[in-house]
Amino acid sequence: MKIMAKFVKDGKWWVAWTDDVPGALTQGETLEEARENLIDAVRMMQEPIDYDSLPISDLVMQEIEV
Repeated sequence: MKIMAKFVKDGKWWVAWTDDVPGALTQGETLEEARENLIDAVRMMQEPIDYDSLPISDLVMQEIEV
C-alpha cells in the first residue's frame, strides 16, 4: 500500500500524517523517525481490534459530544 505522507517541522519534532488513512498522526525527533512512526501508525490502524482479548475491567466505552 502506498500513501502520500506529509511532514512538518514543529520545534524539535517532525510531525507526520496522511490524509489517505484518517487519524494516522505521529511525530519523531528526526524525519526518518517520523516516517517510521507513521508507517507503524498506519499498519496498526489497519489491524482489527479483538475486544474479547481486552480485560473487561479496563474497557470504558462512552458516547461523547464533540
